[in-house]
Amino acid sequence: MPPSRSPIRNLTSALTVLALLIVSSVSLFPGSAAAREDASPDAAPPIASSAHIDQVLDTTRLVFDLSGAVEPDAFVMADPDRVIIDLPEIVFQIDPRSGQPKDARPSRRRGVSGAKASETGVISSFRFGLFAPGKSRIVIDLAKPARIVRAISEPGPDGRHRLQVELAPTDAATFRRTARAMAREIIAERPAPAPDASGADDRRPVIVIDPGHGGIDSGAQGIGSVIEKALVFDFSKVLEARLSEGGKYKVLLTRNSDVFVSLADRVKFARNSNASLFISIHADTISEAAGVSGATVYTVSDKASDAQAAKLAEKENDADAAAGLGGPEDGADVSDILFDLTRRETRAYSHVFARSLVAYWNGAGRLNKNPLRSAGFLVLKAPDVPSVLLELGYLSSEKDMAALMKPQWREKAAGAMVEAIDKFFAPRIGAGGQTEAAEGVAAAQR
Repeated sequence: MPPSRSPIRNLTSALTVLALLIVSSVSLFPGSAAAREDASPDAAPPIASSAHIDQVLDTTRLVFDLSGAVEPDAFVMADPDRVIIDLPEIVFQIDPRSGQPKDARPSRRRGVSGAKASETGVISSFRFGLFAPGKSRIVIDLAKPARIVRAISEPGPDGRHRLQVELAPTDAATFRRTARAMAREIIAERPAPAPDASGADDRRPVIVIDPGHGGIDSGAQGIGSVIEKALVFDFSKVLEARLSEGGKYKVLLTRNSDVFVSLADRVKFARNSNASLFISIHADTISEAAGVSGATVYTVSDKASDAQAAKLAEKENDADAAAGLGGPEDGADVSDILFDLTRRETRAYSHVFARSLVAYWNGAGRLNKNPLRSAGFLVLKAPDVPSVLLELGYLSSEKDMAALMKPQWREKAAGAMVEAIDKFFAPRIGAGGQTEAAEGVAAAQR
């Protein structure tokens, strides 16, 4: 007769069975706490579905409705005066144009997106978007100096979470002291886009296409709901596909998604990738002259070719500030003779390609009445990479918009660019001898 089990052994067996039942219930019901904890590392980013501004006495509150909790890191920056809120990645399902003041027009201010800006209080406008992989950012433009009362994410009565940023007025001196004390090494925190290290033995010319703006920097606001960063990205992908068809070039993009890339990082990416040509794609707006339309090709110069070119360069160079960076990085003033000769030769090649691009574009699309211009664009300042900035047209022009939105036009315009690029690289890819490009450089340097 088998010996009877002791009470301790019976209790141990019962506890083992109970533990197995608990584990089984967790696996059967993934909504349980343990299952949610295990799944959290792979959980989708929270979704922001709406945003609004409240004004209570002297306190201005910006509220985002979220599908999940986040941990905000809020600080202030001066010159211009802003409040920055850094967050883990968030999917913003909000009209990207609605953060402008009610009377704002799609012209001067770049990159503004968010919810209706308050007509009173300390907030003049704000914008948001992906700042770096896995990191989102909200930038609040201040109408007057303000202090951060609190920045918190907490559950609401409906089960959703709310990100609340409360601001109150302060004096200018206090704001400046706070900004210095809360300074962040925000450029160092952002990883620069890594160059493509594949195909080290690839001898093909490297062409870097730079879709302007991205992420928190929306760029110009066009007629209807058109946003520059999306339009130029779509065009850049078409151009990338057309250039890759023949297999003659290695084609890279400075950004492959809707993410912010600083001006300095775009230049570094081109140089680190050993680019033979850098093309930055944009689409501007203008309110001063409603009838202005057509494409324009810009090269870099120490002195702008005209007032409009100077104004555009100033606006484009403000892209980093729009994303909450301290200020654009400009290259150090190098006085080395060899460096200066390299830069002069590079600028000469840039002028050669710009003229070729205008010539081929003339058969595919509309050109501005003054299609070749120059100014001090920071994104074109690589000393050893021929670089141009192409404004596809004006988002404030109905004529340009009618073309820019058509896939057929994009294919035709991209085809014209490929022809100009083929012309530029023909001497290097084809037969040797005294080349047309070299002759053009010699003429430009005289």
